[in-house]
Amino acid sequence: MDSTHTVTSPACRALGEVLARIGDKWTIFVVGELSRGPLRFNELKRRVDGISQRMLTRTLRSLERDGFVNRTVHPSVPPSVEYSLTELGHSLRCPLDELAGWAREHLPGITAARLAYDEQHSDCVEADCAGEEQA
Repeated sequence: MDSTHTVTSPACRALGEVLARIGDKWTIFVVGELSRGPLRFNELKRRVDGISQRMLTRTLRSLERDGFVNRTVHPSVPPSVEYSLTELGHSLRCPLDELAGWAREHLPGITAARLAYDEQHSDCVEADCAGEEQA
């Protein structure tokens, strides 16, 4: 980052919002599933293990707002709604695959670091540790 872009500049805040959206775990899972083809809401919910209806709705709305997802309502009784990736959404797939590959490659080291940390801090009660970090 150069000196004209501080973390409080509008450009950095906007970039942070985009990174928060595409780095969100539910976004990653939803984009992954939709990269295989269009899905209806309930099918998507079944495929994304652990996501609540509310969180899936919020994630899809955010992805639609940001131009990653199309929402198509098919006239039927009851109405059928289908979600699909836009061209922009499909362009996100490759970077997410790279990120997932990095995570898989480094997972053993991260797991080992977590275990070592937890062992080193086993006497720390979560409430106490939170207070230490704020001090």
